[in-house]
Amino acid sequence: MFRSIRNDIKVIFERDPAARSVLEIFLCYPGFHAVRFHHLAHWLWTHEIRVLARFVSHISRSVTGIEIHPGATIGEGFFIDHGMGVVIGETSEIGNNVTLYHGVTLGGTSWNKGKRHPTLEDNVIVGAGAAILGAIRVGHDSKIGSGSVVNREVPPNSTVVGIPGRVVYREGNVYNDPTGVAGTPDPEGKAIQCLTEQIFALEKRVEELAKRVEEAPHPAEARTGT
Repeated sequence: MFRSIRNDIKVIFERDPAARSVLEIFLCYPGFHAVRFHHLAHWLWTHEIRVLARFVSHISRSVTGIEIHPGATIGEGFFIDHGMGVVIGETSEIGNNVTLYHGVTLGGTSWNKGKRHPTLEDNVIVGAGAAILGAIRVGHDSKIGSGSVVNREVPPNSTVVGIPGRVVYREGNVYNDPTGVAGTPDPEGKAIQCLTEQIFALEKRVEELAKRVEEAPHPAEARTGT
């Protein structure tokens, strides 16, 4: 337990430059508190003490604003930054060194029992307000952009943005798009830029054709030679 707590504190210092002291983390970090509550709730859940596990989870949600179902499986190095509004469903599986920002939902799309929530592999980062829905897998080292809605499998080493979420970066591709903000790809901006360039090209072509028509001799003049 103490090794796990030390590791959680180390992770916060590594990923949050605003963290200044261990005491501050113990007192003021809801993500840290939610993970500690979840360890207890998950232990109770796996030992078939289900009602108490749900009650501990309920207390955690009331204190932290973060709802993690006690049945969810979470690896080491898990970090929830800010945290308010995060919801993690019962059959969610989270790998090692995963980071979630506030407002993230790992939700289901079915009322059927069984696996119905996402699996996040190691080193995944999910931006604020993103929703990952259904029994899908997000590959390792992938990034989900803020506000995205992901309902399809995400390959490893990918960046996903938009509604519905779509892959805009894959491993091996160097993304250098001037329409991106702070290094984030902007496919809508790129599409608008392409359409604008095509409109300019068409306008130029129309001007050239109009000029040719103006300069061409009138048919009657061509017949009389004047």
